[in-house]
Amino acid sequence: MKRIAIIGASSGLGRRIAADFARMGWKVAAAARREEPLRRLRDEYPENIVYKTIDITLDSATERFYDLIEMNGGVDIVLIASGIGFQNPDLELNKEINVLETNVVGWTRIVNAAYKYFRDTRNNAPGRIAAITSVASTKGIGVAAAYSASKRFQRTYLEALEQLARRNSVNVRFTDIRPGFIRTPLLDPDKDYPMMMTVDYAAPLIELAIVRGQRVATVDWRWRLLCSAWRMIPRSWWVRMPVSLTEESHSENKPTEISLSRQ
Repeated sequence: MKRIAIIGASSGLGRRIAADFARMGWKVAAAARREEPLRRLRDEYPENIVYKTIDITLDSATERFYDLIEMNGGVDIVLIASGIGFQNPDLELNKEINVLETNVVGWTRIVNAAYKYFRDTRNNAPGRIAAITSVASTKGIGVAAAYSASKRFQRTYLEALEQLARRNSVNVRFTDIRPGFIRTPLLDPDKDYPMMMTVDYAAPLIELAIVRGQRVATVDWRWRLLCSAWRMIPRSWWVRMPVSLTEESHSENKPTEISLSRQ
């Protein structure tokens, strides 16, 4: 029986992926900050899911992550599906710091722990670290500076660990999943987002990328084409472009959450 740990499994995309892998017969180690959604998920698939509450922004997350893996009898894949993001054109500092503490510090804490697990305890058996990053890693986005920068960090960190693993003959591979906008309860319902995808549509594409072991998976094909064009825009042009991530569908003007919330 194959085994996967999913960090950020209490709602939205992470929960759907955890449930799908459980239905496919995998042993699933589910983690998030909130216990009640995890308990309900476990109760739906009691033979396949164990869970533990983990707040990735806390130092205790590493030890709790290892405890969860032990509860599951080990893992073959670790998927990090947690993160937060805001449009923050006014650069409210608390929001910028919150994004970085979650998407950079907390995210690194879990990826680092996963890498060391595969390096130190698997007797060179193959492992995989998969992370849901974002198409926002393609270029810096002024109205979401911390978010786009944090996603670029994630992308680069995975690449760096891949080089380190090859250098040190660590049998771990990496999957960088870069979705566009996915409609979850954590996206602002008062906003319209370009090329919005449903969880029902996006989750199977992400699961397929993980199972196939793709190195990079941009979800979906429309975003893949857009990112190809996006990368070709010279920096001198890009910084002059009035980029916006949403259109208002109501008159209320408030900072907009643009990604999965820390779960």
